[in-house]
Amino acid sequence: MAKILLVTDAWKPQVNGVVTTLTNLVHQARKHGDIINVYHPGRCKIRFPLPFYKEITIGIPFPCGIRDLLKRQKWDHIHIATPEAPIGLNFIRTCKRLNIPFSTSLHTLFPEFVEKRIPVLTSNIGWKYMHKVYKGSTHILTTTKSMVELLKDKGFEQEIRSWSRGVDRSIFKPSKTYRKTDEHYLLCVSRVSHEKGLDDFCQLEYPNAVKIVVGDGPYLKTLKKKYPDVYFVGKKIGKELASYYQHADVFVFPSKVDTFGVVQIEAMACGTPVAAYPVVGPIDIIKHGYNGYMEDNLESAVRGCLHLDRKKVLSMSKKWTWENCYKQFRDILLKAK
Repeated sequence: MAKILLVTDAWKPQVNGVVTTLTNLVHQARKHGDIINVYHPGRCKIRFPLPFYKEITIGIPFPCGIRDLLKRQKWDHIHIATPEAPIGLNFIRTCKRLNIPFSTSLHTLFPEFVEKRIPVLTSNIGWKYMHKVYKGSTHILTTTKSMVELLKDKGFEQEIRSWSRGVDRSIFKPSKTYRKTDEHYLLCVSRVSHEKGLDDFCQLEYPNAVKIVVGDGPYLKTLKKKYPDVYFVGKKIGKELASYYQHADVFVFPSKVDTFGVVQIEAMACGTPVAAYPVVGPIDIIKHGYNGYMEDNLESAVRGCLHLDRKKVLSMSKKWTWENCYKQFRDILLKAK
């Protein structure tokens, strides 16, 4: 039985790939008899919504509280899932002062994410910041082999390991009846924020296309005004979300800042092929011409996806499970002791 402290600034009720990953991780840990304690914004006495994104809660922990938590209990491992955010930064600082080893993970191309929001903060500045933040981490866990190579190319000297993702197949599975019409349903499921590339999706021009965006976020009002022909249906979860995947002809993933994109494998688990750019994330998930298409031109990728066999798309998704995700996580961390 392992005893793990998981530190994260991203937690429920947020809906995103990081929260999906971590909540499933906790479920699998408890299923395997391990103890996993989650330190998240809800445990902080000082909390407030992010000014430009009110759906995200920022938590500010007291250093003395972190110190007491780390000293009071003996952990087999401490993993900091959001090292660049306030809770993660405070735990890193305290772990270093107490000489307690910890590992970290990288879920988003943070330098590119920041540059898209604040252009004056270039990605070069962002990568320098990342080096400073991750310094002292025994391991960096990231999503794919491509991300491992990218971090090595950027000069990170820690041991870097790929850590895959999973999908809940009790929810995300093909529909018994597939809709057949002359219209082409193009679906995008995403946090609705500027950096996610949703303008590219909304601007797609394809004959008889019906474009649907599932999700919520600070960019939603702007997109609704700009693209009245697109259906914005808000946040959906569980079986209701699965229904959108099941009845889509193509799932479009326009982001260039995600390191994986759990929504891609959720779509594939429903038999729906994925159209995306040939960038980090999709290049490790999509086998071009089999379960999706990657093109610099998204319309071309959509065109290719419409001719794919949905049964083959489904069969290629079966390697992604949350059980394997947790086993990878556990094996890496306990070997890092």
